[in-house]
Order: sequence, then C-alpha cells, then structure tokens
Amino acid sequence: MGKEKNPRRVAENEAMAKTRMLRTSPQKLNLVAQMIRGKKVDKALTDLTFSNKRVAQDVKKCLQSAIANAENNHNLDVDELIVAEAWVGKNLVMKRGRPRARGRFGKIMKPFSEITIKVRQVEEQA
Repeated sequence: MGKEKNPRRVAENEAMAKTRMLRTSPQKLNLVAQMIRGKKVDKALTDLTFSNKRVAQDVKKCLQSAIANAENNHNLDVDELIVAEAWVGKNLVMKRGRPRARGRFGKIMKPFSEITIKVRQVEEQA
C-alpha cells in the first residue's frame, strides 16, 4: 500500500558518503581528494591520518562514513573496499571586505566546498 522504495543511486557493490559546507576552497580540497583516489581504504585512511593538510581530517571523517555505510547498509566486505571516486564541488561563498587606501574596498571571499566519496568492493586477485 505504501510508496515504492527509491532506487539505489549507486551500484550494488558500492556505497557513498557526502560532506557539505567544508570551510576550504575546492581547489585545496581537491588536492586531498587526489591523494586518496583509487587506493584501498586502509591505505587511504593512513595517508589522511598523517597528512599535513588541515582539511584532511574532515575528508577522513567522510571516508569513514562511506566505509560504515558500505558495511552496515550494503553488507560489503571492508577489507575489499577501494576509493572508487572522490569528487569535489563548490558551495557557498561568504563575501567579506576590508577598507583599502583612497576609499576603495578590498573583497575577501571565504569559500566553502563539499566532497563526495564513493567506495567500491573489488575481489582481490590471487
């Protein structure tokens, strides 16, 4: 009698997580996303843990969420997960300013961004 179940947005062997409103520019966030693309999740978590980038801790939290989604919601094996995709998007930009010389106004843009991480289960080759 109820509504139909929504179709899955990802394949049967995939899970994803998204973090919005990260207080960094998409360009800086993409450097961290490039660092983990295509890697096994345990290696990616290690790289993020020991990264010097400030935003790496937020990306690590998003990756852990994607791993938890894969394990709890989609019954995937955590040991066989890889970071299939990690993409970055723009979000809100706070506009601030500062008075400058000769009556001018210096614009200060404070961008926010978002990251989406998709993990995929792949069988290991023996």
